Amino acid sequence: MANLIVLGAQWGDEGKGKIVDLFSDRFDLVVRYQGGHNAGHTVYIGQKKFVLKLIPSGILRPGVKAVIGNGVVVDPAALMQEIETLETAGVDVRSQLLISNRAHVIFPFHRMVEKVSEARQGRTAIGTTARGIGPCYEDKIGRRGIRMADLVSPQGFETLYRNLSEDKMILARAFSVSEAIDFDLILEQYRQYTERLRPLVCDTSSYVTQAMRAGKNVLFEGAQGTMLDIDHGTYPFVTSSNASAGGACTGAGIPPTAINGIIGVSKAYITRVGAGPFPSEIEGPAADHIRKVGNEFGSVTGRPRRCGWFDVPLLHYTALINGFDSLIITKLDVLDGLDEIPVCVAYEVDGQRVSGMPATNDEVARIRPVYESLPGWKTSTKGVASLEHMPPHAIDYLKFLEEKTGVEIGCVSNGPERNETIVVPGSRLARLLG
Repeated sequence: MANLIVLGAQWGDEGKGKIVDLFSDRFDLVVRYQGGHNAGHTVYIGQKKFVLKLIPSGILRPGVKAVIGNGVVVDPAALMQEIETLETAGVDVRSQLLISNRAHVIFPFHRMVEKVSEARQGRTAIGTTARGIGPCYEDKIGRRGIRMADLVSPQGFETLYRNLSEDKMILARAFSVSEAIDFDLILEQYRQYTERLRPLVCDTSSYVTQAMRAGKNVLFEGAQGTMLDIDHGTYPFVTSSNASAGGACTGAGIPPTAINGIIGVSKAYITRVGAGPFPSEIEGPAADHIRKVGNEFGSVTGRPRRCGWFDVPLLHYTALINGFDSLIITKLDVLDGLDEIPVCVAYEVDGQRVSGMPATNDEVARIRPVYESLPGWKTSTKGVASLEHMPPHAIDYLKFLEEKTGVEIGCVSNGPERNETIVVPGSRLARLLG
């Protein structure tokens, strides 16, 4: 066994929640290292559907510690609601969940700031979920944020809160915000959250490091996807944190030498939510088919996802950033009904082939994808238990992706259930999982 990072290889929504849930029974801890409650991980267990927004997917495995790392921004109201939903479903959250005392806290006025920013004249609208995540990270980087350690401290929280809320009052007046914000009521509400959350808050960096030194195995769970990484994604149409593999070390407070493997998760096609360039995006009947069959709607927001064909140059780029040891292909079954399946194998900008991922939004928007088409298999792959029983054209498609990306495909998901997943025998992934 090993300490692994599992993260998105595309623009998020790749099915990481199912994968982390599936593998988490082999691990002692599952650690979420970045993002906020805008990132929904959907897990199906029998007839039950769980949408996890802040809590790591490992919480659904009894006995597995679920850790919210310091790189996550926490909305206490959203977290409490999630805890209550899971407890109603019979999950023993209190005995499994830990929250970093260095994670930053989202307040209702962060949502106000985000709405003002998105609506401001001349501002490039990113298409955020308006949950206050970006402004909370802004306060973190601006060194004026409030952390969980401050929130649960009997002394000091009110002073920090008054200072931060005063900043937001000034901002609201400057932008003529008409929305009424009761800062005193917010303070009282957060005091109530504090009493319930205090027993779960600790130095998770120390906890996780000591667990690894004791021989326990840790799975690090990324939110969103590499192409939404604040440094390496399609800026400015990105999230506000490091969703790539490097974010696991800073966002969980662990050394890079503790990581034994990095696993990328990618759909058999590709989707994106919100604004921003999308080279292999498609519209029309094919996109409608994928969206309908794949249920491509945001698990948190319900927004329809933009759909496109698998993008090899994009995968080359995210593999370069992350150093994938293995790739997990999800939702292969969504392609079952197609006569042919195009794959983007190269980029052209202004009629010239380009290597790598262009840095500017303008260049990425001008990309023209070069496609190769493969025959569809026109039969169901859903629930097929081994690769040798897959339709020949489905196997050919997977081999084509493996050859073109240069990364082994160590696992294939062909349905939403835990048992609708094939780990390839002899793959590096299989060895890492023990």
